[in-house]
Amino acid sequence: MDKTRYAIIGSGSMGMEHIRNIALIDNAEVTALCDPNRTSIDSSLEVLKKNVPTFKSHINLMEADIADVYIIATPNFTHIDVLRDIVKTNAHLLIEKPLCTTVEDCQEFKAKTINYPGVIWTAMEYRYMPPVARFIEEVHKGTIGNLKMLSIREHRFPFLAKVNNWNRFAKNSGGTLVEKCCHFFDLMRLITKSEPVRVFASGNQDNNHLNESYDGKIPDIIDNAFVIVDFKNGVRGLLDLCMFAENSKVQEEICGVGHKGKIETGVPANGSGQNSSDLSIGLRGSDHISTEKVVVDKKILEAGHHHGSTYYEHIAFINALNNQLEAEVTLDDGLRAVAIGQAAEQSIKEKRIVMMSELLN
Repeated sequence: MDKTRYAIIGSGSMGMEHIRNIALIDNAEVTALCDPNRTSIDSSLEVLKKNVPTFKSHINLMEADIADVYIIATPNFTHIDVLRDIVKTNAHLLIEKPLCTTVEDCQEFKAKTINYPGVIWTAMEYRYMPPVARFIEEVHKGTIGNLKMLSIREHRFPFLAKVNNWNRFAKNSGGTLVEKCCHFFDLMRLITKSEPVRVFASGNQDNNHLNESYDGKIPDIIDNAFVIVDFKNGVRGLLDLCMFAENSKVQEEICGVGHKGKIETGVPANGSGQNSSDLSIGLRGSDHISTEKVVVDKKILEAGHHHGSTYYEHIAFINALNNQLEAEVTLDDGLRAVAIGQAAEQSIKEKRIVMMSELLN
């Protein structure tokens, strides 16, 4: 089987994570890098450990026609401009989250890709974290009965520094609840098998980046929040986010409660070196809790900061390409995750419940 040729547009930290994971896959290779920042290009070449053509402009990369897949890992606010051009290639696309920074831009791109011949996949790698994937499998099997409540907690480190500090401002990132939390809203939709009706959020910037200034402007990104999402099927979802809790044993925790019992798991903190998680199930009327250890190969774990998920996402993506399958994470998934995040940001600003019908028809 011929190797899948990837070109990476955006050679920052996420671009390098893709490089490390693609290197673990026999039938895939990176054939080009694109970034206007030379430092980012040089860092990615060092990770890649070989020379490939490099480009400052994605237009020049497109003209070279040396890739089967374009990974878009540029700053969030640039996605829509890159995507407007890249659709002309008809190539396969793997677009890092968030799809775009606003619902309107996501809708514009979706409209441009009707009858698009290539696979378009929104990179929501949290779906592919092994303990989370097992959690989803058990919920969908009905192990805990009909799901009633779903809670996700992420207590983690502050946002990393990015080129020109673009991620310090909500206008560039979409806001923390779009930039960071679209992953979790995507998980909520996937796990509940339902669509959100209303969103209520409480949050603020209480700790991070308050003493920083860029061109005289203070960063304005939320660093903690609670978000409640009500779904059409009656399930309630809760997100508990704190981004000044870096010294945590477990970075992400997820818990589901159904009419038969409860299931929970977690993901070790980034950099902890732990490669396993417990998946625990306790059923009502029983004094026994079953626990399964979900292990990630350490070589895969070392290739990224998302508990092996980027590797497994690429395996699923390449399988879709080779077998003419549809994307497991669609443009509509990307759009709806952004919409929930945007509704949560709006709820905090306006101190009210936001109906999803205000953002999506």
